[in-house]
Amino acid sequence: VDAVRVYVNSSSENLQYPVLFVVRQQKGVLSWQVPLIFRGLYQRTYNYQEVSRTLCPSEPTPETGPSDQIIFVDVSSMAPFNVAYELLVTRLENFQLETNKAFNFTASPSQPQYFLYKFPQDVDSVIIKVVSDAVYPCSVVSVQDIVCPVYDLDHNVEFNGVYQSMTKQAAITVQRKDFPGEQFFVVFVIKPEDYACGGSVPSSIHGNVNRTWNLQRMKNLQVTIVPSIKKSVYVQAMFFSFLSFLSFYLGSVVVAFVHYISTDMKLTVPFGSVSIAGSGIMTSSHPITASTPEGSSYGAIDESGSSGGHQLSSPERGPPAGSDTDSSVEEESDFDTMPEIESDKNVIRTKVFLYLSDLSRKDRRIVSKKYKIYFWNIITIAVFYALPVIQLVITYQTVVNVTGNQDICYYNFMCAHPLGVLSAFNNILSNVGHMLLGFLFLLIVLRRDILHRRAMEMKDVYTLDYGIPKHFGLFYAMGIALMMEGVLSACYHVCPNYSNFQFDTSFMYMIAGLCMLKLYQTRHPDINASAYSAYASFAVVICLAVLGVVFGKNDMWFWVIFSMIHVLASLALSTQIYYMGRFKIGKFSDLGIFRRAAMVLYTDCIQQCSRPMYMDRMVLLIVGNLVNWSFAIFGLVYRPRDFASYILGIFICNLLLYLAFYIIMKLRSSEKLLPIPLFCIVATAVVWAAALYFFFQTLSSWEETPAESREKNRQCILLGFFDDHDIWHFLSAAALFFSFLVLLTLDDDLDAVRRDKIPVF
Repeated sequence: VDAVRVYVNSSSENLQYPVLFVVRQQKGVLSWQVPLIFRGLYQRTYNYQEVSRTLCPSEPTPETGPSDQIIFVDVSSMAPFNVAYELLVTRLENFQLETNKAFNFTASPSQPQYFLYKFPQDVDSVIIKVVSDAVYPCSVVSVQDIVCPVYDLDHNVEFNGVYQSMTKQAAITVQRKDFPGEQFFVVFVIKPEDYACGGSVPSSIHGNVNRTWNLQRMKNLQVTIVPSIKKSVYVQAMFFSFLSFLSFYLGSVVVAFVHYISTDMKLTVPFGSVSIAGSGIMTSSHPITASTPEGSSYGAIDESGSSGGHQLSSPERGPPAGSDTDSSVEEESDFDTMPEIESDKNVIRTKVFLYLSDLSRKDRRIVSKKYKIYFWNIITIAVFYALPVIQLVITYQTVVNVTGNQDICYYNFMCAHPLGVLSAFNNILSNVGHMLLGFLFLLIVLRRDILHRRAMEMKDVYTLDYGIPKHFGLFYAMGIALMMEGVLSACYHVCPNYSNFQFDTSFMYMIAGLCMLKLYQTRHPDINASAYSAYASFAVVICLAVLGVVFGKNDMWFWVIFSMIHVLASLALSTQIYYMGRFKIGKFSDLGIFRRAAMVLYTDCIQQCSRPMYMDRMVLLIVGNLVNWSFAIFGLVYRPRDFASYILGIFICNLLLYLAFYIIMKLRSSEKLLPIPLFCIVATAVVWAAALYFFFQTLSSWEETPAESREKNRQCILLGFFDDHDIWHFLSAAALFFSFLVLLTLDDDLDAVRRDKIPVF
C-alpha cells in the first residue's frame, strides 16, 4: 500500500488571510488552512504554521495492478499581497505496521499520524499497545475502518471508530470480526490542551491568541501490535474458575461425610463438637410465658434438677416440638407488651454478670421466625436492587460499543479480554467465586438446620437447655448477600466508573452489617435488631453513600453533616449496647429527658468512673468510639473522593474490632476453639492477607482521568487471562466464605454447656 504525506509551511501569521490548501484524489478531498487554528477551553485558540497530513492511501486492485497516483494540490489565498509558502510531498516508507514489531514516530496537533494494519491469516484479535516517555502533551489513539477521509484532527477524531485518550500508555483490543476488510487504520492525534488528560486547565484571561505554537507540542510515540489470546485460553480460564471453587464443594462433601460417619449415621452422640457441616445439636431454650407461678422467682435456680445440675425453673411448657408453629397468635409482642415481662427485663439485663440463659428466654420458635425475616427480606431487596443495575450497565456497555469512546469505562486495558458485547469478560468471570461459594454456604447452613431439627424431634427439647441457640435466618441472609455481591461486582465491572462504583459496595455494607448482627445475636438472641430496623439502617447507609458520591468531592458542608451523624450514631448505638437495650430516654416532648440523661451521665461516668458497672463492654465501646471518631476526623480533614470505600472501611474496621473482642472474651472465659473453627480463623487471616495484597495493586482508578488511569494498567499474570484485580476477586470470595464459616462454627464447643453457664459479652 502506497501512502503519501503532504507537508506545508507558511510564514504568514495573518489570520484574516490564511493560505488554503485543497488536495484532490480519486476518492476524496482533503483541505486545511495555514495558520491552522485549534480551539480549546474558554475559546482559546492555538495557531500552527506548519501542517503535515497523510493522504488517504490507494491500494492496487487485482484488476488494474500497480499504478501511479494522480493528486491535485490547490493553493489559494484571498490576501491582497503575496504570501510565501512551502509545499513538500513525500512517499511514506513505513506506512503498514507489522505484528510484534515496535515502530517509533513523532506527532503534534498540526502533524497527526496514522498507519495501516492488516490481520495475519491465523490471528483473530490483536492488542494495539502505545507507549511514550512523556506524560504530556495529551494524545488520542483511534482505530478506524478503511474509509476516506480519515478523521485525524482534534475536533473530528471522535467521529469514527474506537478511541481513547493517552498520557504515557494506551492499549486497544481489536477483533477481526469488527472489520470486514480485515484491516484498519491506527490514528494518533495530539491535543492542543492537556486538561482532558489531567493537566492544568488553561486560564480564560492569560495567553496570547495570536501565539504560534508549531513545534512546542511534539510527542514521541511507540506503537506495537501483538496478537491477543486465542479462544482456547478463554476455555481454560472458564474451567479454572469453576473447578477452583467446585473444589470447595468437594471438600465440604468430604467433611460432611466424615461427620456423618463419626456420628454413626444416627446422630446418637447427644453432645460434642461438630464440623462445618455439622448439626449443632441441643439448641432450644426453655420458653418463658407471660406469667410466673406464684412463689417462684423468674429465672431462679431450681435445686431439684436431676444429676445434681442446676436448671432454670420452667413455669409453663410450650406446645410439643412437632406441633404447628405457624399460628398468627404467636407474635413477639406477646412477650414484650406485658408489664411483668418488662419489669423482669429491667432486672435481668442490668445485672453485672449476665449469662446466656438471661437473654434467651423467649420462645425459640418465635425468635427463629423473627430471624427468618432477614432471609426473605434480603431476597426481595436483591431482586429490586439488581434488576435496575443490570439494565443500567447494559446501557453503559451499549454506549461504549456504539460511540467507541473507551474513556467511559475504567478497565485495565492491558488485560481486558472481550467476549461478545462485553469489553472485559475476565473481570466479570472472576466474580463467579462469590456466587458459587455463597450457594455452598447456603447448602452448609441448610444441612445444619435440617440436622438440628431432626435432633430436636428425637429428644425432649424443653429439658435440654444447652449451647448457643441455633437461629439460621441470619446465616441464610449472609449466603444470599455473598451471592449478590458477586452479581453486582460483575455488573460494576461491565463498565467500571465513578458513577456506578456504589453497585460494587452496596452488598459489601450489608455483608459487614449482617456479620456484626450475627456475632451480636449469638449471645444476645432476645435483644438483637429486627430485620426491618437492620435493613432500614442499611438503606440509610446506602443513601449516604449516594450523597457522598454526588456531594462528597468538594462540599465541606456534607462532610460536617456526615461526621456529626457518624459520631451521634456511634454514641447512640454504644448506649444501647452498654445497657442491653434497657436505656429509655422517654418522649422528646418530656422535659425530664435532660434530667435523666444528666443523672445517667453522673452516676455511670462520674461516680463510677474508676470502675464502670460493665467493664468489658465499656472497654469495647471506648475503643470502638475512638476508632469511629478517628474515621470522622479523617473524613472531615482529608475528604476522600472514594466515599463508598471510606464507608466500607468504617464497616470493616468495626467488624474486625468486634470479632477480635469476641474471640478474646471467649478465650478469657475459659472457652476453647475447636479444630474446625481454628482452621477457619487461620485460613481467613491468610487468604485475606493475600487478597488485600492484590487489592492494593491498583490497576486503574476512576479518581483520575481515563488517561492517567491507564498509566496504572498492567499485563495479565494468571493464565494470560486474569490480572491482579481478578485474583483479588477469587481470593476475596474464598476469604468471605471462610469468614462466614468462622461465625458458623465459632461456638460449637458450647453445644454441651448449659446456658446458665455461658457468659454474655
